[in-house]
Amino acid sequence: MTRPGARQRKQMHLAAQVPGAGSTTVWAGPPSGRRTGFPSFRHLAATAERGLFDFLLLAEGLRLPEHKGRIHDLDAVGRPEPITALSALAAVTERIGLAATADTTFHEPYELARRLASLDHLSGGRAAWHVVASSDAFTGENFRPGAARPDRSECFARAAEFVAAARELWDSWTPGGVPRPFAHHGRHFSVAGTFDVARSPQGHPVVIRAGDAGDEEERESAASAADVFLAGRPGTPEAGRALCADIRRRLAAYGRRPEELKVMPGVTFALGDTDAEAQENAAEIRKQQVSPQGALFALERVWGRDLSGYDPDGPLPGIDPDPAGQVAPGRAPIADPLAVAARWRAVAEAKGLSIRQTVIEMTGRQTFIGTPASVAAQMDEYVTAGAADGFVLLPHHLPGGLDDFADRVVPLLQERGAFRTEYAGATLREHLGLPLPVWKSGRS
Repeated sequence: MTRPGARQRKQMHLAAQVPGAGSTTVWAGPPSGRRTGFPSFRHLAATAERGLFDFLLLAEGLRLPEHKGRIHDLDAVGRPEPITALSALAAVTERIGLAATADTTFHEPYELARRLASLDHLSGGRAAWHVVASSDAFTGENFRPGAARPDRSECFARAAEFVAAARELWDSWTPGGVPRPFAHHGRHFSVAGTFDVARSPQGHPVVIRAGDAGDEEERESAASAADVFLAGRPGTPEAGRALCADIRRRLAAYGRRPEELKVMPGVTFALGDTDAEAQENAAEIRKQQVSPQGALFALERVWGRDLSGYDPDGPLPGIDPDPAGQVAPGRAPIADPLAVAARWRAVAEAKGLSIRQTVIEMTGRQTFIGTPASVAAQMDEYVTAGAADGFVLLPHHLPGGLDDFADRVVPLLQERGAFRTEYAGATLREHLGLPLPVWKSGRS
């Protein structure tokens, strides 16, 4: 809905994500308890609901990244298991969607489909599943020998069959509440029996897939089965329009319509009363994200060497990277470390930067920086141009980093007629404008 007199325009969707682990987020105050304590998550959910967001997404970190065998300082403490935390949040919220990250490599279809359907019932139709597929053997060691699948394409194939099997389980109950036996026999899974959770309020929880917008395989997986594609950082409006057009073009091959998928890039922001103040706040955030130890950790990822003897406030190493070096298990490898190091050296020499300053300069950037009015205008223009359906915000400071956006930017979006002034429905599918899944009796 829009306010009286507001001009009609395409309205955006908004969501917020809490990362699983890493230096993107700076937790305010003492770390003990805040990262795992329920009050932090309750505050975030309440803020997102006050801001009329579509959903709150909890990321999952199944193993904390290590730095030469030690847990990196900003990754300590970890996060609660997402579905458990969201089940608790269902009791203290009314409308906000609740999205849980769950890895298809380390779960089984019956077990996860059951938990997600239960969350959908407990929340009155607000559950979502952020599907991820891990090929990381380092993480797999936490589960069982051979749990990880080093071949990325094989992980995608397993994930696709996993989602299909989960949908068969959800469809094994008729809309009228009659259970029917299910049987799925595929390459990765062979399961049969009777599902013990009735069809949930949304039919199926909303399915979210995330990925690099330029990755062909990730685009295809989103087109085949996702309700929301959480794209990487947005580029130009032209690039965003091309991405949306490409993904929606692929939908027809799976019997799907364009309105059945929402494209929502992940974004960061920094606000200020003036543009200059916003730039200062953005710079301060980047400084907080990169501690001296974190700077050396980032440098070692590029150089592939032990650089613990270097001074973070000193110059970059004069030695070249070792492309075969591996000092950060659980992290994606650097594609071309020699080229990356050359770019970093060029910037460091041109600006006279230390190691830490170089890492801050080369790795930290907010998507939207400015006053609340200018950030609202930038976001509105991007969506109006057809470059996205909305955004998933990654607040830097938690648990209160979403407050300013909800209180200062959302009202301006509403004044523009670019964002809802109230929830029109009760379920997440209604918030997103997604149709209910058609019950397919042939699956059961």
